[in-house]
Amino acid sequence: MSITRVLSAALLAVGLAAGPAAADSSPSPSASDDSAAPTQAGTSFRTATEIDQGQQATASGSAGDYLYWSFPADAGQRPDVKATVKLPDSHAAQTWQIDVYDGLRRRQACQYGAQTRTAAQDAATVELACVMRTVRAWSEPWADDPLPGTYYIRLTVVNLTSADLGQPVSAEVKVDSKDIGGSAAVDGSLAKPLVPGIAVKSESDEDSSSSTKSAVLSSIEPDDGWSSGWWTDRWVWTGIGGVLAALAGIGGYALTRGAGRPSRVPPGM
Repeated sequence: MSITRVLSAALLAVGLAAGPAAADSSPSPSASDDSAAPTQAGTSFRTATEIDQGQQATASGSAGDYLYWSFPADAGQRPDVKATVKLPDSHAAQTWQIDVYDGLRRRQACQYGAQTRTAAQDAATVELACVMRTVRAWSEPWADDPLPGTYYIRLTVVNLTSADLGQPVSAEVKVDSKDIGGSAAVDGSLAKPLVPGIAVKSESDEDSSSSTKSAVLSSIEPDDGWSSGWWTDRWVWTGIGGVLAALAGIGGYALTRGAGRPSRVPPGM
């Protein structure tokens, strides 16, 4: 009976621990109101239009322009960037490309997706995609791993005839991400996320006529804040493994200890 009670209590503890883990490992997209989605794009890193994950941003421009957007990505997420370019009714073959940069302006590699695609003559649209590597909570300074912070999207045409230069085009961009969970956890975290700090604003001092400049940081962050830290659902599954190992030890002992001293053997033998 005692072993039965121990097993029941242990299984109950495993169930309670696995509940939060399953909830934490499910993706939680932070889709914003579509009515507030941006309808224009920036023309450089400094003027990149901020979008949130789950938003579908649109923009109009001319063939040959550089279009920029920025979005936040946190540790454990694997961003999926998609773009659709609507082309003029009449045009020659042209090649479009989408690039993703982190807050340090490092170009990030795509795991898979059509990052560069050529639209045939008179094609109506061209679709591009870039699935990034999983964002890590920490990395070596020399590594090029994606880290928590702001990321930039750059959309442009890389092969264009002079006759098509300046023709009107429109673009749709959307960023989704998959929460990878504890399998992507590392032992460490950043002190602060990689947010843009190239733009500055002047702040005047009330006590003097001098003014100081401070970096303008991104105004968009994940709904739950930047969660880089020591806690991941890997700790939960490690605890579950410890409980199962303890149960295996208790069960092995119960099976091998036998029925005790036989009644025919006198004490002290």
